[in-house]
Amino acid sequence: MKNFLLMALAITVVGCGRFGYYYYTGPLKPVGEPQQFMKGMTVYDDGTVSFTKERLEVSLRPMTDEELNRQFASASRGGPKATNPYTYGDAKYRDLGITPSRFTVFRLKVKNYTYPKVLLDPSNMVIVADNGREYWALNLEQLILYYRSFAVAYAGNEYDRFEARKDILKRTLYPGDPVFSGQEEEGYVVFPALHPDVDKITVWVKDLVLRFDYRGEPLETMDIAFRFRRDIGRMYPDGRIELVGSR
Repeated sequence: MKNFLLMALAITVVGCGRFGYYYYTGPLKPVGEPQQFMKGMTVYDDGTVSFTKERLEVSLRPMTDEELNRQFASASRGGPKATNPYTYGDAKYRDLGITPSRFTVFRLKVKNYTYPKVLLDPSNMVIVADNGREYWALNLEQLILYYRSFAVAYAGNEYDRFEARKDILKRTLYPGDPVFSGQEEEGYVVFPALHPDVDKITVWVKDLVLRFDYRGEPLETMDIAFRFRRDIGRMYPDGRIELVGSR
């Protein structure tokens, strides 16, 4: 079930003062050999995982908050007033000088030089963690609803910041339109922040439509699985990091 997960977004760095540490999570990285369970997978040095079928290519790359802040540099300044819709901007978390992740973001790219048209609906994408947790992709309407709660009385500076975030989302989210032969499309896909106990995940692209019938209904579809992992553990007030779990 595609629950509305925005109200339960997990912060990847959580204070645990009673035990004297914070949860630590590293950046997502491709899993090497296990990608080979699906023919056509290639892992690149920049962290991109690409699936190729003839001359159709679907690529997925996890984005760090630092990269997203550089991508939207002017919108990432001002702490709580930053208007980068994908991160908390340059806000810092307590005394450690770090920032929790607001979302889990991937850059999705589709190149179609084989089929008359293909259709990848990002709302059909889901993250399945090895420990059983699931995170469905968030669409534009859900993200706008999330940020609308900050636009107090729909007036003044807060409303302007709401509009600025909405504008970035409209320009940069993966649109989900048909990609016709000879075309390419790219954009961001957004999921809730992963819980701190999640270290290995599979990102599923569900029901990618490769062929349509004469009525425009899907005739041939496929699913694509992308594997990623990250370090998890504990960060202590002195900056020391203790990793836990399998690597």
